[in-house]
Amino acid sequence: MADTLRPEPLFIADAPALDFLNSVAAPWGTEIEWLAGGLDLLDWLERAGFISAEVLADFREKASPEALDEVADQARELREWFRRFIAAHAGGRLEPSALPDLDKINRLLVRDEAYRQIEAREIHAAHEDQDGTHLPLQWWRGRRWRGPEDLLLPIADAMGEFICGADFERVKSCEGPTCTMWFQDVSKNHTRRWCAMAVCGNRAKAAAHRAKKRSADVVRLKRAESD
Repeated sequence: MADTLRPEPLFIADAPALDFLNSVAAPWGTEIEWLAGGLDLLDWLERAGFISAEVLADFREKASPEALDEVADQARELREWFRRFIAAHAGGRLEPSALPDLDKINRLLVRDEAYRQIEAREIHAAHEDQDGTHLPLQWWRGRRWRGPEDLLLPIADAMGEFICGADFERVKSCEGPTCTMWFQDVSKNHTRRWCAMAVCGNRAKAAAHRAKKRSADVVRLKRAESD
């Protein structure tokens, strides 16, 4: 059973693959695991937009709890492998020499039975391009789901997109002293420091304010003692 007492998962990384890393984190000082079991994994995949509600309902109805829990175990293992890879390369340029380290994800991706089709847009979704061109058709991406183990495929796909398309020099970990969250710095001046101001940024500002006040109090006390 999914844990309903946990806070909602955080999606603050500006990159789905890094949001997956943050599916376990300690944003408030105590570690929270959002992938503790199979139903947790399904919930997280839906919230992350990795899986449709229809596919989710099908897995909930047909997959055994044991099979889903086993895939959740594999997802956590994949997550920690990816964490080690990110930690090793964050802040620098990703070089071709990293390719042998990606064998784990490539073995997953080769199993994928994703496909694309052309289909009509929904009437309310039909839109015009920037130059005014009417676009009644769209690319649609589907996947043949063979079993619960395929739940790892959209995660691996997001990882592959990130590895091949991200600027690793802009990949950062939050500067909060107890925070374990990662993000892609897409700020204008690349000066982002925190997972989120509401989580770690404001806490750091409050700590700095307290430290400044203590320092001022010490100075005043020393002056009073010298008078």
